[in-house]
Amino acid sequence: MKGQYKHLLNFVANLITLVFHGVMFGLIWYNYYATWIGENNVIPFARRGNWAIIGIYILIIFFFTNVFGGYRIGYMRVGDIILSCVLALVLANIVAYFELCLVWRDYVNAIPLMDVAAIEIIFTIFWNMIVRFVYKAMYPPRQMVLVYGDYSPDDLIKKINRRRDKYNICSAISFREKGMVEICREIDKYRSVVLNDLPGEVRNDLLKYCYQRSIRVYCTPKITDIMFRAADDIHLFDTPLYLFRNQGLTIDQRFFKRIMDIIISLVGIVIASPFMIIIALLIKLYDRGPVFYTQERLTRDGKEFKILKFRSMRVAKPGEEEHITMKEDDRITPIGRVIRNIHFDELPQLFNILAGQMSFVGPRPEWKMTTEKYTESVPEFKFRLKVKAGLTGYAQVYGKYNTTPYDKVKLDMTYIENYSIWLDIKIILLTIKILFQKENTEGIDSDQTTALK
Repeated sequence: MKGQYKHLLNFVANLITLVFHGVMFGLIWYNYYATWIGENNVIPFARRGNWAIIGIYILIIFFFTNVFGGYRIGYMRVGDIILSCVLALVLANIVAYFELCLVWRDYVNAIPLMDVAAIEIIFTIFWNMIVRFVYKAMYPPRQMVLVYGDYSPDDLIKKINRRRDKYNICSAISFREKGMVEICREIDKYRSVVLNDLPGEVRNDLLKYCYQRSIRVYCTPKITDIMFRAADDIHLFDTPLYLFRNQGLTIDQRFFKRIMDIIISLVGIVIASPFMIIIALLIKLYDRGPVFYTQERLTRDGKEFKILKFRSMRVAKPGEEEHITMKEDDRITPIGRVIRNIHFDELPQLFNILAGQMSFVGPRPEWKMTTEKYTESVPEFKFRLKVKAGLTGYAQVYGKYNTTPYDKVKLDMTYIENYSIWLDIKIILLTIKILFQKENTEGIDSDQTTALK
């Protein structure tokens, strides 16, 4: 019964946080900024004007926290929640400062706002830790049974077991070994089930069985499932129809995406220039080798282009074969390790974006050889080439460097089939977050030559 109050707990906890932010900003607004007199001698706001300024601040906080996932207290790890909220507060208060400058048409003192931001961050950290403790006490990990098909579920179980605070797979059953009656009996014991890599007919029967009994189902999607989610509904007849356009991005989407790429790459080059100059000098001084590293990669429709990156590895020895980066790769230089961890090795790709070879957001550009190898095992891997390759992307944000090719296709297809300008903006903002998450840059295991497992 108490499971019904999960969303209420989450809502109340987040509402208290948002009210606290509004109150703290209101205090400095009324006590300092509302009476600010700059060079322009602006007349102070009336009552509703004050409320509007505070309301805008609350909306800015809400926007950034929502984008970073900071309100999903019961869903994300406490560390992820805190990181999301802290990043949201930092960005929101930067935007709020510029808002204050625009309001008074003058540069204002940022110290009071910085003090409030520090208090908000401290409160947010402790408050989220308290709420998370209460949430964990009230809602222990969900007990589940996993039903799988022809392939071993070990990799999926390993991933789910990383979140033992939420999920606990107590049993795994192969539909090849057990009959439907026995599987359904086992599902009834746990009231939650994970369906992994099952034939369509078996999966449909189990979904209907669980639906009828209100049993929660977690299901790994097939690529066609992702396509179904993005299909258009046709209601011209009394029989429902789905329309699959299968064309990637439309002409108008590509146009506006290109405009955004040009603007962002130009701004990015200007802002990143000092960092790029420093990195280039450090690389050159370290071993006198080349500053940049170029390599043939694939973009939309399989076109090849030379990707530009800062060299993060030692200069290859004569006859040494290139291969994908591995965990603790001894070819990575000390400088390279630092810039790879913060993704600054990819800054020169801003010039690839400006030249139109890449987009700011899109599937990760792969080697032609790697694409061909992956396609042998995962024929759908070439579906990613429906759009331009990207500096960041859906798979880069929600996956990892060593995410399997099949899962990369699923993530990239989710992006392609659900594309919008807003989705691009969201991914760009989330990219800021993954700069602080080391696991997203991990290479493959030492016993692998590619991300295939």
